[in-house]
Amino acid sequence: MLQLARTRAPTLVRRVPRQACAWPPLRGYASAADPYDVVVIGGGPGGYVAAIKAAQLGLKTACIEKRGALGGTCLNVGCIPSKALLNNSHMYHQAKHDMERRGIDIQGVSLNLDNMMKAKDASVTGLTKGVEFLFKQNGVDYIKGAGSFVSPTQLKVALNDGGETEVSTKNVIIATGSEVAPFPGGSITIDEEQIVSSTGALALKEVPEKMVVIGGGVIGLELGSVWSRLGAEVTVVEFLGGIGGAGIDEEVAKQFQRLLAKQGIKFKLNTKVTGAEKKDGKVYLSTEGAKDGKPDTLEANAVLVSVGRRPYTEGLNLEAIGLETDNKGRIVIDSQFNTSVPNVKCIGDVTFGPMLAHKAEEEGIAAVEYIKAGHGHVDYAAIPAVVYTHPEVAWVGKTEQDLKAEGVKYAVGKFNYSANSRAKTNLDTDGFVKILTEKETDRIVGVHVIGPNAGEQIAEGVLAMEYGASSEDVARTCHAHPTLSEAFKEACMAAHSKAIHQ
Repeated sequence: MLQLARTRAPTLVRRVPRQACAWPPLRGYASAADPYDVVVIGGGPGGYVAAIKAAQLGLKTACIEKRGALGGTCLNVGCIPSKALLNNSHMYHQAKHDMERRGIDIQGVSLNLDNMMKAKDASVTGLTKGVEFLFKQNGVDYIKGAGSFVSPTQLKVALNDGGETEVSTKNVIIATGSEVAPFPGGSITIDEEQIVSSTGALALKEVPEKMVVIGGGVIGLELGSVWSRLGAEVTVVEFLGGIGGAGIDEEVAKQFQRLLAKQGIKFKLNTKVTGAEKKDGKVYLSTEGAKDGKPDTLEANAVLVSVGRRPYTEGLNLEAIGLETDNKGRIVIDSQFNTSVPNVKCIGDVTFGPMLAHKAEEEGIAAVEYIKAGHGHVDYAAIPAVVYTHPEVAWVGKTEQDLKAEGVKYAVGKFNYSANSRAKTNLDTDGFVKILTEKETDRIVGVHVIGPNAGEQIAEGVLAMEYGASSEDVARTCHAHPTLSEAFKEACMAAHSKAIHQ
C-alpha cells in the first residue's frame, strides 16, 4: 500500500492534561518475559482511541491514565462539559428572549444553576464510563496511575490506589495531551475561584455580575458566551486585532465579532493585560493598548484566563530515555509519529499540530497502524475546527489570507443563510457559507461557515476536500429541501458559476 504524504496544518488552540482511571486486569501486568505489544500513556481522546484500535488489531494493549476517569481534558473538563453548558445556556437564553416571536408564551423563566451543572456532570460521567466499557469490551488493560519511563520498553506506574508496578512493552505511544497555559510573566495567578482557567469556568457557583475573558480564542469565546447568556456582563480582552484564534478567515472573524456584540459581549481588541489585583471581593485588571500603550483598568467579579494551552509531559521522566523536545516543550516526531527514541511514538496535543481532540484521534489510529502494518495516514489539510457559540463557526483548509500570502489564484463562492428557506423558517438567518476554490482547477481548498449548525455542516466540506472535489462536483450533488445544507450547495454554485436563490 502506498504511504500518503502528511502535511502539517497551522497550530490552533485547544486541550488535555494526561490523567487517570481503571480496573486492574485479572492477570498481572505484563512482565519483561511477556510484554505488551503497545502501552499508551494517557487516556484522552487520542490515547483511548489508540488503545482501542491497537486491541482491535490484535495487539496486547494497556493504557495508563492517572486522572481517575478516562477521556482526558476533553471529556472531563473540556469539550464535553463546555458543550453541555453551551447547549443548555442557549436554551435558557431562547426561553427568556426568543420564544415570544415564535408564538410561544413562557412565564416565570428562571435559572437553576445547580441543576444545570448537575446535567453537565451527568453527561461527563456517562461518557467517561462509556469509554471504560469500550476498554473492557475490546480487551484493553486499564492501569490507573502515573506512568514514567525507566527505559524505552519499561514503564514504572505509581498506582492511584497506592504502591507501584512496572510494565514491560514493545512499543509506547505517548498521548499525555496539554494543560492550561499560565498567564505570561506570572503576573496573574489562577485560583480557580475568582480568577479561573477553563476548568474553573465550567464550575462557577454563581453567575458573576461582570466577567472579563482574557483571550479571544475558541475557548474564551465559548465560555464567555455561556456566562453572557446566563446574565453576566462579559468583556473579552484580546491582544490581537481580531477574534477566533489561528485558522479563522478574517471575513468570518469580523462577522463573528459583530454577531457576538449584538448579543451583548463587549470586546477590547489590540489590548494587553498587564496585571490583576483582588480588592473588596472584585478583581481589577490593568491593561494597556498593544499599539499605543494607553493604560486602562477593568473591574470584574470573575476573570477567565484563556491564553492557550501547553504540552503536558510532567512526570514522564523523558530524560531517562533521552527523548527530544523542542523549545515549546512539544515532543519532536517524524511523519510516522516516531520520537527520537526507537519504539516510542507520540500523538495529540503534546506534539505538533492543532490541539484538537479529533486530530488526536486520527493520529492515534494512524500511529497504531504504523506499528501493526507499517503504514498509516492523517490528512492535516482536512482537519476541521469548530467554535460552538451561537451562531457556530467552523472551517477547514485555507483562508483567504492564506491564499493571498501564497499567491494562489482563487475564486470565492458565498451564500447567506438569510436566503436559505430552512434558516428563514427557523428564524435563524445570521451568517453564511463561504467556499474557496483554486481558480484554474475549481478544486475546493477552503470552507468557512458561520451560522446555525456550522459544526455539522463543515463535515461536507471536509469530505469534499478529502476526495479532491471541485465546487461543481458539490453543486451538482442533490441536497434535500428544505435544509441548511442547501446553503453549502448554493455557495458551491456561486464559486464556479452563479447561485440560484441569491
